[in-house]
Amino acid sequence: MKKNIFIFVLLSLFLAGCKRNNTIQSINETELFSLNYGNFEEQLSVADLNDVGNIRLGIAMRDGFFYIVDGYSKKIMELNSYGDILSLFYNEESSTSELIQKNPAVAESIHWEISYPFDYPGQIALDSNKCIYAVCTIPRNRQEQGEGGILYSQAVLRITRDGSSVDYIGQQGPGGTPFPYIRKIYTTEKDELVVVSNSADGLIVYWFGTDGFLRYMIPISLSNTPTLEQTNAESENYFTLENVIPDPNDYTLYVKVDYYSSFVDADSKVQSGINYTQTLLYPLSCETGLYGEPVSIPPYEESIIVDYSKLTYKIPYDFLGVTKNGWKFFIIKTEAGFTVEMIQNESQKILHRNFDINHADNLFYDMTLSSDGIITALYVDKEKARAVWYRTDSLIDAILKN
Repeated sequence: MKKNIFIFVLLSLFLAGCKRNNTIQSINETELFSLNYGNFEEQLSVADLNDVGNIRLGIAMRDGFFYIVDGYSKKIMELNSYGDILSLFYNEESSTSELIQKNPAVAESIHWEISYPFDYPGQIALDSNKCIYAVCTIPRNRQEQGEGGILYSQAVLRITRDGSSVDYIGQQGPGGTPFPYIRKIYTTEKDELVVVSNSADGLIVYWFGTDGFLRYMIPISLSNTPTLEQTNAESENYFTLENVIPDPNDYTLYVKVDYYSSFVDADSKVQSGINYTQTLLYPLSCETGLYGEPVSIPPYEESIIVDYSKLTYKIPYDFLGVTKNGWKFFIIKTEAGFTVEMIQNESQKILHRNFDINHADNLFYDMTLSSDGIITALYVDKEKARAVWYRTDSLIDAILKN
C-alpha cells in the first residue's frame, strides 16, 4: 500500500509531542443538570440499573439545548442547560401518557403525543431546525427477515420541534421499508440525515437529502475494505471495521479500520496470539464510491511494570465524531476516566486530554460530539443521572490562536 506523506507528518508530530511531555492534561467537566429516577415526566425510568446492557437511554445536544431519549417510558425530553423541560414527546400508549392524563394541572403546551407504537433504543440526532430524529424498533408483526438472516426491524422517527409533524423514515425515505439494526444516526450541516446500519458482511450507510428521500446508499463490506500488504510470510493480517462517520460538510464518509497481525512463536512456529498493528482512517467518497489516501491514527499507549520490566501496550481509540471544522475525535476508556485524541488534518495538529470520572459510581454512559466540537455525556450513576459537557471547542480555539 502506498504510504501517504501526511501519515508520516502526523506520526512525527505525535512522537515529538510525546518526547516533549508525557503527561496528558485534564479538561474540566461541567455538570449542567441531574435527573432523578422514577416515572414522572422530569425523571428517567430505568427499570434495572444493574442490567446495563439493556439500558435504553441516549442524549444529543444542539445549540445549548439537550434532548434525552427514555426508551422505558417511550418519551423524548427537550431541556435547557438548567434541566427545565421545554418539550415532552411521548407515545400515546406509554406510562408517561397515563400519568399526564391523571394530572390535569400539568401545562399542556409542552406535551406532544405520538401515535406511532415504536420502542426507542436510545439513538437520537438533531438538525439546525431542531427537528428530532430518533431510532425506533417497529412492532414485531411489521419486521421483515432478509437474506443471510438479517432482520429489518428499525426505523427513524422524525418529529418537528413543535410536534406539528411526525413521520418515520425507512430505507427509501418517508414510510420506507425498515432498516437492519442501526448503529448510529447523524445529521449534517445541510440538515441531511445519515443512517449507519449493520449488514451481513459489514456496514451499510443510507444518506438522505433534505426532503427525507434516499440520496446515497453505500455498502461497506469486509471484502472491499482496504487491506495491508503482507510483510511477514509466517503471520497473517486481520482487520476490524470499527466505525463509519459522515463528514458534516461534504458527501464523504470516514471509515476507521483497525489492523492486527498474528503472533507466531519463534520456537514452536505456532500462532499464539494477535498483535495490534495500526489504525487508518479512510475518506470514502459517496459520489464515486472510491477510497482516498488514509490518515494514520496514533494509538493509546499504556505501560505496566512486570518483573522489573516495562511493557507498553498499544490500544486503538474508538472513533467518536467529526466537527464542521474538520477535527476528528477519538476516545478510549481508562482507569481514571477517558482519554480523548483530537486530530485536524489541515493544520496537522494532534491534541490529547483526559476526562476524570469515577467508573465505580457510573453504571452506563452515552457520549456524543456536536458539530461545534463540544462533547456531551449522559452519565447514569447509582443515585441519579447527570448531563455534563466538556468544552473541547474552547480548548481547540485557544490552542489554534496561540
